[in-house]
Amino acid sequence: MKPAKLCVTVTADTSAELRTRRDQVIDADMVELRLDTVKDPSAAAALAGRKTPVIITCRPKSEGGYFAGSEEERRSILAEAFALGAEYVDLEWNGTCADLMERTGGRRVILSHHDFSGMPADIDAKAQSMLSSGAEVVKLAVTANRLRDCLTLREIGMRTRVPMSLIAMGEAGLASRVLAGWMGSCWSYSGDGVAPGQISAREMHHEYRFRQIGARTAIYGILGKPVSHSVSPAMHNAAFRAARLDAVYLPLAAADIEDFMAFAEAVGIAGASVTAPFKLDAFERADECDPVSRRIQSVNTLRREDARWLGFNTDVTGFLTPLQSAMRLPGMRATILGAGGAARSVSVALAAAGVKVTVAARRVEQARDVAALTGAATVAWPPDPASWDLLVNATPVGTAPRADQSPLPEDYLFHGGGVVYDLVYNPPITRLIAAAERAGCRTIGGLDMLVAQAQAQFEWWTGGRPADRVMRDAAVAQLAMRGTETAEGKK
Repeated sequence: MKPAKLCVTVTADTSAELRTRRDQVIDADMVELRLDTVKDPSAAAALAGRKTPVIITCRPKSEGGYFAGSEEERRSILAEAFALGAEYVDLEWNGTCADLMERTGGRRVILSHHDFSGMPADIDAKAQSMLSSGAEVVKLAVTANRLRDCLTLREIGMRTRVPMSLIAMGEAGLASRVLAGWMGSCWSYSGDGVAPGQISAREMHHEYRFRQIGARTAIYGILGKPVSHSVSPAMHNAAFRAARLDAVYLPLAAADIEDFMAFAEAVGIAGASVTAPFKLDAFERADECDPVSRRIQSVNTLRREDARWLGFNTDVTGFLTPLQSAMRLPGMRATILGAGGAARSVSVALAAAGVKVTVAARRVEQARDVAALTGAATVAWPPDPASWDLLVNATPVGTAPRADQSPLPEDYLFHGGGVVYDLVYNPPITRLIAAAERAGCRTIGGLDMLVAQAQAQFEWWTGGRPADRVMRDAAVAQLAMRGTETAEGKK
Protein backbone atom coordinates (compact mmCIF):
# COMPACT_ATOMS: atom_id res chain seq x y z
CA MET A 1 0.00 0.00 0.00
CA LYS A 2 1.46 3.34 -1.09
CA PRO A 3 1.17 6.14 1.48
CA ALA A 4 -1.30 8.79 0.41
CA LYS A 5 -0.83 12.52 0.77
CA LEU A 6 -3.24 14.83 2.56
CA CYS A 7 -4.86 17.88 0.99
CA VAL A 8 -6.64 20.30 3.33
CA THR A 9 -9.56 22.22 1.81
CA VAL A 10 -9.87 25.86 2.82
CA THR A 11 -12.84 28.19 2.37
CA ALA A 12 -13.38 31.84 3.32
CA ASP A 13 -15.51 34.91 2.67
CA THR A 14 -12.70 37.00 1.18
CA SER A 15 -9.40 36.40 -0.61
CA ALA A 16 -7.48 37.96 2.27
CA GLU A 17 -9.14 35.59 4.74
CA LEU A 18 -8.49 32.67 2.37
CA ARG A 19 -4.75 33.45 2.40
CA THR A 20 -4.76 33.71 6.18
CA ARG A 21 -6.46 30.35 6.57
CA ARG A 22 -4.16 28.85 3.94
CA ASP A 23 -1.12 29.87 5.93
CA GLN A 24 -2.61 28.48 9.15
CA VAL A 25 -2.77 24.95 7.76
CA ILE A 26 -0.14 22.67 9.25
CA ASP A 27 1.00 19.14 8.44
CA ALA A 28 -0.56 19.11 4.97
CA ASP A 29 1.02 18.15 1.66
CA MET A 30 -1.28 20.47 -0.26
CA VAL A 31 -3.98 23.04 0.34
CA GLU A 32 -7.08 23.29 -1.83
CA LEU A 33 -8.19 26.90 -2.14
CA ARG A 34 -11.91 27.12 -2.85
CA LEU A 35 -12.18 30.38 -4.75
CA ASP A 36 -15.87 29.72 -5.34
CA THR A 37 -16.55 30.50 -1.66
CA VAL A 38 -15.02 34.00 -1.59
CA LYS A 39 -16.73 37.26 -2.53
CA ASP A 40 -13.71 38.60 -4.44
CA PRO A 41 -12.23 35.54 -6.19
CA SER A 42 -8.74 36.11 -7.57
CA ALA A 43 -6.18 33.47 -8.44
CA ALA A 44 -3.38 36.01 -8.03
CA ALA A 45 -4.54 36.92 -4.52
CA ALA A 46 -4.97 33.29 -3.53
CA LEU A 47 -1.54 32.23 -4.81
CA ALA A 48 0.46 35.16 -3.43
CA GLY A 49 3.07 34.20 -0.85
CA ARG A 50 2.15 30.53 -0.66
CA LYS A 51 4.64 28.14 0.94
CA THR A 52 2.69 24.93 0.39
CA PRO A 53 1.58 23.50 -2.98
CA VAL A 54 -2.01 24.43 -3.75
CA ILE A 55 -4.99 23.29 -5.77
CA ILE A 56 -7.10 26.11 -7.20
CA THR A 57 -10.78 25.18 -7.32
CA CYS A 58 -13.64 27.40 -8.46
CA ARG A 59 -16.61 25.08 -8.63
CA PRO A 60 -19.91 26.28 -10.14
CA LYS A 61 -23.21 25.74 -8.40
CA SER A 62 -24.21 23.28 -11.13
CA GLU A 63 -21.39 21.00 -9.94
CA GLY A 64 -22.09 21.34 -6.22
CA GLY A 65 -19.94 24.45 -5.68
CA TYR A 66 -20.72 28.02 -4.71
CA PHE A 67 -19.55 30.21 -7.61
CA ALA A 68 -22.42 32.48 -8.60
CA GLY A 69 -20.70 34.49 -11.37
CA SER A 70 -20.75 33.87 -15.09
CA GLU A 71 -18.97 30.95 -16.73
CA GLU A 72 -16.73 33.44 -18.54
CA GLU A 73 -15.64 34.91 -15.20
CA ARG A 74 -14.95 31.46 -13.79
CA ARG A 75 -12.89 30.43 -16.82
CA SER A 76 -10.88 33.63 -16.50
CA ILE A 77 -10.04 32.82 -12.85
CA LEU A 78 -8.92 29.29 -13.74
CA ALA A 79 -6.87 30.49 -16.70
CA GLU A 80 -5.14 33.00 -14.43
CA ALA A 81 -4.32 30.20 -11.99
CA PHE A 82 -2.59 28.23 -14.75
CA ALA A 83 -0.72 31.31 -15.97
CA LEU A 84 0.56 32.14 -12.48
CA GLY A 85 1.91 28.65 -11.89
CA ALA A 86 -0.62 27.05 -9.55
CA GLU A 87 0.58 23.55 -8.75
CA TYR A 88 -2.82 22.13 -9.68
CA VAL A 89 -6.10 23.46 -11.06
CA ASP A 90 -9.33 21.52 -10.62
CA LEU A 91 -11.42 21.33 -13.80
CA GLU A 92 -14.85 19.69 -13.90
CA TRP A 93 -15.24 16.83 -16.35
CA ASN A 94 -18.68 18.13 -17.36
CA GLY A 95 -17.43 21.72 -17.55
CA THR A 96 -16.50 24.05 -20.39
CA CYS A 97 -12.76 24.21 -19.74
CA ALA A 98 -11.45 21.54 -22.10
CA ASP A 99 -9.40 24.16 -23.96
CA LEU A 100 -7.62 25.08 -20.73
CA MET A 101 -6.51 21.47 -20.32
CA GLU A 102 -5.37 21.31 -23.93
CA ARG A 103 -3.09 24.30 -23.41
CA THR A 104 -1.13 22.43 -20.73
CA GLY A 105 -1.37 18.99 -22.27
CA GLY A 106 -3.18 17.88 -19.13
CA ARG A 107 -0.26 18.79 -16.86
CA ARG A 108 -1.26 20.30 -13.52
CA VAL A 109 -4.89 19.41 -14.24
CA ILE A 110 -7.13 17.59 -11.78
CA LEU A 111 -10.08 16.42 -13.83
CA SER A 112 -12.92 15.95 -11.37
CA HIS A 113 -16.42 14.56 -11.28
CA HIS A 114 -18.74 14.80 -8.29
CA ASP A 115 -22.04 12.98 -7.90
CA PHE A 116 -24.01 14.05 -4.86
CA SER A 117 -26.95 11.71 -5.57
CA GLY A 118 -25.21 8.36 -5.28
CA MET A 119 -23.08 5.93 -7.26
CA PRO A 120 -23.66 6.43 -11.00
CA ALA A 121 -24.71 3.29 -12.85
CA ASP A 122 -22.20 4.17 -15.58
CA ILE A 123 -19.33 4.96 -13.21
CA ASP A 124 -16.93 2.67 -15.12
CA ALA A 125 -17.62 4.42 -18.43
CA LYS A 126 -17.27 7.84 -16.82
CA ALA A 127 -13.99 6.83 -15.22
CA GLN A 128 -12.59 5.44 -18.49
CA SER A 129 -13.48 8.64 -20.34
CA MET A 130 -11.77 10.76 -17.68
CA LEU A 131 -8.70 8.54 -17.53
CA SER A 132 -8.22 8.77 -21.30
CA SER A 133 -8.39 12.58 -21.26
CA GLY A 134 -4.72 13.12 -20.55
CA ALA A 135 -5.30 14.88 -17.23
CA GLU A 136 -2.43 14.49 -14.76
CA VAL A 137 -4.82 13.50 -11.94
CA VAL A 138 -8.40 12.21 -12.04
CA LYS A 139 -10.70 12.79 -9.08
CA LEU A 140 -13.87 10.76 -8.64
CA ALA A 141 -16.16 11.74 -5.76
CA VAL A 142 -19.49 9.94 -5.44
CA THR A 143 -22.00 9.69 -2.64
CA ALA A 144 -21.77 6.34 -0.93
CA ASN A 145 -24.98 4.66 0.17
CA ARG A 146 -23.18 1.51 1.30
CA LEU A 147 -19.70 0.40 2.29
CA ARG A 148 -19.33 -1.53 -0.95
CA ASP A 149 -19.38 1.75 -2.88
CA CYS A 150 -15.85 2.26 -1.54
CA LEU A 151 -14.87 -1.07 -3.09
CA THR A 152 -16.31 -0.04 -6.47
CA LEU A 153 -14.11 3.05 -6.50
CA ARG A 154 -11.07 1.07 -5.41
CA GLU A 155 -11.52 -1.41 -8.24
CA ILE A 156 -11.44 1.49 -10.72
CA GLY A 157 -8.24 2.82 -9.21
CA MET A 158 -6.56 -0.59 -9.27
CA ARG A 159 -6.99 -0.83 -13.07
CA THR A 160 -4.99 2.27 -14.01
CA ARG A 161 -1.63 3.89 -13.49
CA VAL A 162 -3.07 7.38 -13.79
CA PRO A 163 -2.99 9.04 -10.35
CA MET A 164 -6.50 9.18 -8.91
CA SER A 165 -8.18 10.64 -5.86
CA LEU A 166 -11.10 8.35 -5.02
CA ILE A 167 -13.60 9.75 -2.55
CA ALA A 168 -16.80 8.11 -1.33
CA MET A 169 -18.72 11.00 0.18
CA GLY A 170 -21.16 10.70 3.07
CA GLU A 171 -21.23 8.64 6.24
CA ALA A 172 -20.72 5.29 4.48
CA GLY A 173 -17.64 6.56 2.69
CA LEU A 174 -15.44 7.72 5.53
CA ALA A 175 -13.14 4.71 5.14
CA SER A 176 -12.22 5.93 1.65
CA ARG A 177 -10.82 9.12 3.20
CA VAL A 178 -8.91 7.54 6.08
CA LEU A 179 -7.71 4.47 4.14
CA ALA A 180 -6.73 6.52 1.10
CA GLY A 181 -3.54 4.52 0.55
CA TRP A 182 -5.48 1.24 0.53
CA MET A 183 -7.99 2.79 -1.89
CA GLY A 184 -5.15 3.61 -4.27
CA SER A 185 -5.66 7.37 -3.96
CA CYS A 186 -2.73 9.67 -4.53
CA TRP A 187 -4.17 11.94 -1.84
CA SER A 188 -7.15 12.37 0.45
CA TYR A 189 -9.06 15.53 1.27
CA SER A 190 -9.86 16.90 4.71
CA GLY A 191 -11.56 20.08 5.87
CA ASP A 192 -14.37 21.48 7.92
CA GLY A 193 -17.23 19.63 6.27
CA VAL A 194 -16.87 21.29 2.86
CA ALA A 195 -18.10 18.05 1.27
CA PRO A 196 -20.45 15.41 2.74
CA GLY A 197 -18.55 13.17 5.14
CA GLN A 198 -15.38 15.25 5.05
CA ILE A 199 -13.55 15.40 8.38
CA SER A 200 -11.08 17.90 9.75
CA ALA A 201 -7.32 17.65 9.40
CA ARG A 202 -7.15 17.41 13.19
CA GLU A 203 -9.32 14.28 13.16
CA MET A 204 -7.31 12.76 10.33
CA HIS A 205 -4.03 13.26 12.18
CA HIS A 206 -4.91 13.07 15.87
CA GLU A 207 -7.77 10.57 15.94
CA TYR A 208 -7.08 8.35 12.94
CA ARG A 209 -3.27 8.82 12.70
CA PHE A 210 -3.58 9.10 8.93
CA ARG A 211 0.14 9.21 8.23
CA GLN A 212 0.87 6.09 10.30
CA ILE A 213 -1.61 3.83 8.47
CA GLY A 214 0.18 1.20 6.41
CA ALA A 215 -0.15 -2.29 4.98
CA ARG A 216 0.26 -3.87 8.43
CA THR A 217 -2.20 -1.63 10.26
CA ALA A 218 -4.97 -3.65 11.93
CA ILE A 219 -8.37 -2.24 11.02
CA TYR A 220 -11.29 -2.20 13.45
CA GLY A 221 -14.54 -0.29 13.40
CA ILE A 222 -18.06 0.22 14.64
CA LEU A 223 -20.80 -1.40 12.57
CA GLY A 224 -24.09 0.47 12.68
CA LYS A 225 -26.36 2.93 10.94
CA PRO A 226 -26.13 5.72 11.74
CA VAL A 227 -22.68 5.81 13.35
CA SER A 228 -21.53 9.41 12.82
CA HIS A 229 -22.76 10.24 16.35
CA SER A 230 -20.61 7.54 17.97
CA VAL A 231 -17.65 8.42 20.19
CA SER A 232 -16.34 4.85 19.95
CA PRO A 233 -13.76 5.83 17.30
CA ALA A 234 -12.37 8.48 19.64
CA MET A 235 -12.20 6.00 22.55
CA HIS A 236 -10.66 3.05 20.73
CA ASN A 237 -8.21 5.09 18.68
CA ALA A 238 -7.03 6.80 21.87
CA ALA A 239 -6.56 3.38 23.49
CA PHE A 240 -4.64 2.06 20.47
CA ARG A 241 -2.42 5.14 20.55
CA ALA A 242 -1.76 4.84 24.29
CA ALA A 243 -0.88 1.15 23.87
CA ARG A 244 1.33 1.95 20.86
CA LEU A 245 -0.57 -0.49 18.69
CA ASP A 246 -0.55 -0.20 14.90
CA ALA A 247 -4.32 -0.16 14.57
CA VAL A 248 -7.12 2.17 13.51
CA TYR A 249 -10.84 2.14 14.34
CA LEU A 250 -13.39 3.52 11.83
CA PRO A 251 -17.11 4.27 11.66
CA LEU A 252 -18.67 1.66 9.34
CA ALA A 253 -22.15 2.75 8.24
CA ALA A 254 -23.34 -0.39 6.45
CA ALA A 255 -26.48 -0.73 4.40
CA ASP A 256 -27.03 -4.21 5.85
CA ILE A 257 -25.04 -7.05 7.36
CA GLU A 258 -24.09 -8.43 3.94
CA ASP A 259 -22.66 -5.04 3.00
CA PHE A 260 -20.48 -5.10 6.10
CA MET A 261 -19.31 -8.67 5.50
CA ALA A 262 -18.28 -7.90 1.92
CA PHE A 263 -16.38 -4.79 2.98
CA ALA A 264 -14.79 -6.55 5.96
CA GLU A 265 -13.54 -9.35 3.71
CA ALA A 266 -12.03 -6.93 1.20
CA VAL A 267 -10.37 -4.65 3.76
CA GLY A 268 -9.40 -7.36 6.21
CA ILE A 269 -11.31 -6.08 9.24
CA ALA A 270 -9.80 -7.56 12.42
CA GLY A 271 -12.76 -6.80 14.67
CA ALA A 272 -15.81 -4.63 15.06
CA SER A 273 -18.08 -3.17 17.68
CA VAL A 274 -21.73 -3.67 16.75
CA THR A 275 -24.53 -1.24 17.44
CA ALA A 276 -28.10 -0.71 16.24
CA PRO A 277 -29.58 -2.08 14.10
CA PHE A 278 -27.14 -4.96 13.57
CA LYS A 279 -26.74 -6.77 16.91
CA LEU A 280 -29.16 -9.57 16.04
CA ASP A 281 -27.84 -9.86 12.48
CA ALA A 282 -24.27 -10.07 13.76
CA PHE A 283 -25.26 -12.86 16.14
CA GLU A 284 -26.80 -14.83 13.29
CA ARG A 285 -23.73 -14.37 11.06
CA ALA A 286 -21.14 -15.22 13.71
CA ASP A 287 -19.61 -18.69 13.42
CA GLU A 288 -19.20 -19.02 17.18
CA CYS A 289 -20.53 -17.01 20.14
CA ASP A 290 -19.98 -16.88 23.89
CA PRO A 291 -22.70 -18.27 26.22
CA VAL A 292 -24.10 -14.81 27.07
CA SER A 293 -24.49 -13.92 23.39
CA ARG A 294 -26.22 -17.23 22.71
CA ARG A 295 -28.70 -16.61 25.48
CA ILE A 296 -29.42 -13.04 24.42
CA GLN A 297 -29.15 -13.86 20.71
CA SER A 298 -27.32 -10.59 20.29
CA VAL A 299 -23.65 -9.62 19.97
CA ASN A 300 -22.03 -6.22 20.27
CA THR A 301 -18.52 -7.36 19.35
CA LEU A 302 -17.03 -9.35 16.47
CA ARG A 303 -13.51 -10.70 16.03
CA ARG A 304 -12.00 -12.25 12.94
CA GLU A 305 -9.96 -15.42 13.35
CA ASP A 306 -8.77 -16.79 10.03
CA ALA A 307 -11.96 -17.22 7.99
CA ARG A 308 -14.29 -17.33 11.00
CA TRP A 309 -16.17 -14.62 12.86
CA LEU A 310 -16.41 -14.93 16.64
CA GLY A 311 -19.20 -13.10 18.46
CA PHE A 312 -19.04 -11.72 21.98
CA ASN A 313 -21.26 -9.60 24.21
CA THR A 314 -19.77 -6.97 26.51
CA ASP A 315 -23.05 -5.09 27.03
CA VAL A 316 -24.00 -7.20 30.05
CA THR A 317 -20.84 -6.54 32.06
CA GLY A 318 -20.72 -2.97 30.76
CA PHE A 319 -24.27 -2.35 31.97
CA LEU A 320 -23.81 -3.87 35.43
CA THR A 321 -20.46 -2.28 36.29
CA PRO A 322 -21.75 1.23 37.10
CA LEU A 323 -25.11 0.00 38.40
CA GLN A 324 -23.70 -2.29 41.07
CA SER A 325 -21.85 0.61 42.66
CA ALA A 326 -25.03 2.69 42.77
CA MET A 327 -27.57 0.30 44.35
CA ARG A 328 -28.05 -3.13 45.84
CA LEU A 329 -29.68 -5.19 43.09
CA PRO A 330 -31.08 -8.45 44.54
CA GLY A 331 -34.82 -8.13 45.11
CA MET A 332 -35.17 -4.79 43.28
CA ARG A 333 -37.90 -4.17 40.70
CA ALA A 334 -36.69 -2.95 37.30
CA THR A 335 -38.59 -1.84 34.21
CA ILE A 336 -36.80 -1.77 30.86
CA LEU A 337 -37.95 0.66 28.20
CA GLY A 338 -37.44 -0.79 24.71
CA ALA A 339 -37.25 -4.16 23.00
CA GLY A 340 -34.11 -4.08 20.85
CA GLY A 341 -30.67 -5.63 21.24
CA ALA A 342 -29.73 -3.39 24.18
CA ALA A 343 -32.93 -4.33 26.01
CA ARG A 344 -32.11 -8.02 25.61
CA SER A 345 -28.68 -7.54 27.21
CA VAL A 346 -30.11 -5.46 30.05
CA SER A 347 -32.85 -8.00 30.74
CA VAL A 348 -30.41 -10.91 31.07
CA ALA A 349 -27.97 -8.84 33.15
CA LEU A 350 -30.63 -7.76 35.64
CA ALA A 351 -32.23 -11.19 35.96
CA ALA A 352 -28.80 -12.72 36.62
CA ALA A 353 -28.29 -10.15 39.40
CA GLY A 354 -31.52 -11.19 41.16
CA VAL A 355 -33.71 -8.34 39.93
CA LYS A 356 -37.41 -8.72 39.16
CA VAL A 357 -37.68 -7.52 35.55
CA THR A 358 -40.56 -6.14 33.52
CA VAL A 359 -40.42 -4.87 29.94
CA ALA A 360 -42.32 -1.94 28.48
CA ALA A 361 -42.27 -1.19 24.76
CA ARG A 362 -44.61 0.15 22.11
CA ARG A 363 -43.80 -2.91 20.00
CA VAL A 364 -45.72 -5.46 22.07
CA GLU A 365 -44.54 -8.60 20.26
CA GLN A 366 -40.89 -7.60 20.53
CA ALA A 367 -41.40 -6.78 24.20
CA ARG A 368 -42.71 -10.28 24.78
CA ASP A 369 -39.67 -11.75 23.03
CA VAL A 370 -37.33 -9.82 25.36
CA ALA A 371 -39.35 -10.78 28.42
CA ALA A 372 -39.28 -14.44 27.41
CA LEU A 373 -35.48 -14.50 27.72
CA THR A 374 -35.74 -14.42 31.51
CA GLY A 375 -39.37 -15.24 32.22
CA ALA A 376 -40.11 -11.56 32.84
CA ALA A 377 -43.49 -9.91 32.40
CA THR A 378 -44.48 -7.16 29.98
CA VAL A 379 -46.26 -4.03 31.21
CA ALA A 380 -48.22 -1.28 29.53
CA TRP A 381 -46.51 1.75 28.02
CA PRO A 382 -45.67 4.01 29.77
CA PRO A 383 -45.00 1.98 32.94
CA ASP A 384 -46.67 2.84 36.24
CA PRO A 385 -44.20 5.05 38.21
CA ALA A 386 -44.95 3.06 41.36
CA SER A 387 -44.06 -0.27 39.73
CA TRP A 388 -40.27 0.11 39.58
CA ASP A 389 -37.23 0.82 41.72
CA LEU A 390 -34.99 1.00 38.67
CA LEU A 391 -36.01 2.36 35.27
CA VAL A 392 -33.70 1.65 32.32
CA ASN A 393 -34.01 3.40 28.99
CA ALA A 394 -32.73 0.91 26.42
CA THR A 395 -34.07 2.88 23.44
CA PRO A 396 -32.08 5.43 21.39
CA VAL A 397 -34.69 8.12 22.03
CA GLY A 398 -33.03 11.29 23.27
CA THR A 399 -29.78 10.79 21.37
CA ALA A 400 -28.30 13.85 19.65
CA PRO A 401 -29.23 15.45 17.32
CA ARG A 402 -32.74 14.69 18.65
CA ALA A 403 -31.74 15.52 22.21
CA ASP A 404 -35.03 17.35 22.81
CA GLN A 405 -36.91 14.03 22.86
CA SER A 406 -37.65 11.67 25.75
CA PRO A 407 -38.92 8.08 25.70
CA LEU A 408 -41.55 9.03 28.30
CA PRO A 409 -44.39 11.57 28.13
CA GLU A 410 -43.69 15.10 29.34
CA ASP A 411 -46.18 14.71 32.20
CA TYR A 412 -44.76 11.40 33.47
CA LEU A 413 -44.67 11.40 37.29
CA PHE A 414 -41.38 9.97 38.53
CA HIS A 415 -41.21 8.85 42.13
CA GLY A 416 -38.31 10.38 44.03
CA GLY A 417 -36.92 7.18 45.52
CA GLY A 418 -36.05 5.40 42.28
CA VAL A 419 -32.99 5.14 40.09
CA VAL A 420 -33.15 6.07 36.39
CA TYR A 421 -30.47 4.63 34.11
CA ASP A 422 -30.37 6.07 30.58
CA LEU A 423 -28.17 4.14 28.16
CA VAL A 424 -28.03 7.19 25.87
CA TYR A 425 -24.68 8.95 26.38
CA ASN A 426 -24.90 11.83 23.90
CA PRO A 427 -25.79 14.25 25.36
CA PRO A 428 -24.44 13.33 28.82
CA ILE A 429 -27.56 14.84 30.44
CA THR A 430 -30.53 13.65 28.42
CA ARG A 431 -34.03 15.01 28.68
CA LEU A 432 -35.02 11.84 30.57
CA ILE A 433 -32.14 12.22 33.05
CA ALA A 434 -32.93 15.90 33.61
CA ALA A 435 -36.62 15.18 34.31
CA ALA A 436 -35.75 12.33 36.69
CA GLU A 437 -33.28 14.48 38.63
CA ARG A 438 -35.85 17.25 39.01
CA ALA A 439 -38.17 14.68 40.56
CA GLY A 440 -35.51 13.63 43.06
CA CYS A 441 -34.42 10.37 41.40
CA ARG A 442 -30.85 9.15 41.41
CA THR A 443 -29.55 8.85 37.86
CA ILE A 444 -26.88 7.02 35.86
CA GLY A 445 -25.86 8.18 32.39
CA GLY A 446 -24.93 6.00 29.46
CA LEU A 447 -21.28 7.06 29.34
CA ASP A 448 -20.37 4.76 32.24
CA MET A 449 -21.74 1.73 30.41
CA LEU A 450 -20.20 2.82 27.11
CA VAL A 451 -16.72 3.01 28.61
CA ALA A 452 -17.03 -0.28 30.52
CA GLN A 453 -18.19 -2.27 27.51
CA ALA A 454 -15.56 -0.64 25.25
CA GLN A 455 -12.79 -1.57 27.69
CA ALA A 456 -13.96 -5.18 27.57
CA GLN A 457 -14.00 -5.11 23.76
CA PHE A 458 -10.46 -3.75 23.62
CA GLU A 459 -9.24 -6.49 25.95
CA TRP A 460 -10.96 -9.22 23.93
CA TRP A 461 -9.38 -7.96 20.71
CA THR A 462 -5.86 -7.20 21.95
CA GLY A 463 -5.39 -9.31 25.08
CA GLY A 464 -4.59 -6.25 27.20
CA ARG A 465 -6.58 -3.72 29.21
CA PRO A 466 -6.54 -0.13 27.98
CA ALA A 467 -4.68 2.45 30.05
CA ASP A 468 -6.65 3.87 32.99
CA ARG A 469 -9.17 6.56 32.00
CA VAL A 470 -7.86 6.84 28.44
CA MET A 471 -11.20 5.82 26.94
CA ARG A 472 -13.31 7.91 29.30
CA ASP A 473 -11.15 10.99 28.78
CA ALA A 474 -11.35 10.57 25.01
CA ALA A 475 -15.15 10.19 25.10
CA VAL A 476 -15.61 13.22 27.39
CA ALA A 477 -13.35 15.34 25.18
CA GLN A 478 -15.20 14.28 22.03
CA LEU A 479 -18.62 15.04 23.54
CA ALA A 480 -17.39 18.42 24.79
CA MET A 481 -16.05 19.25 21.33
CA ARG A 482 -19.33 18.35 19.69
CA GLY A 483 -21.19 20.46 22.21
CA THR A 484 -18.99 23.43 21.36
CA GLU A 485 -19.46 22.89 17.63
CA THR A 486 -23.25 22.69 18.07
CA ALA A 487 -23.29 25.91 20.09
CA GLU A 488 -21.14 27.72 17.53
CA GLY A 489 -23.37 26.50 14.74
CA LYS A 490 -26.39 28.11 16.40
CA LYS A 491 -24.79 31.56 16.68
